[in-house]
Amino acid sequence: MKERTTAVIQGLLKKVGVPLVEVSTEEIAGQLLFQIQAPDSHRLIGVRGETLQAIEYLVKKILEKDGITEARFTVDVGGYKAKKVRDLQQKALMMAERARSFQYDVELTPMSSYERLIIHAALTDAPQVHTESRGEGNERRIVIKYSPQKQKTETF
Repeated sequence: MKERTTAVIQGLLKKVGVPLVEVSTEEIAGQLLFQIQAPDSHRLIGVRGETLQAIEYLVKKILEKDGITEARFTVDVGGYKAKKVRDLQQKALMMAERARSFQYDVELTPMSSYERLIIHAALTDAPQVHTESRGEGNERRIVIKYSPQKQKTETF
């Protein structure tokens, strides 16, 4: 799957005239991340990441056509999404600490399903808090709930 996805990314970018430098992979927030390093990365990211979202969408559609439907991955350019994931993880940990310190629930601002997934994953094993999503559509948000009985689970 990694090799095919890398080939699709490289082929797609070549067809649109992007001189590709490198595609590397890493795991972040429970997903496989395909990192594109290109000389003109800001053009591949676009305004608020819209071009990058379009590239990812096209890659997923091409893979679906090839019969690869179960793969969970994301496409990144120049560390744009990786930085956003790290920022969201930091925000989640900070808000969880606030919930524990003040012993109340913390409601975050509305965010996309991908951003909510990152928050949920970041706080899965956090002691004394759990997360839930509330709201509908564009107003869907995460609530970090204080839970004094929940203790961090040890995994061996």
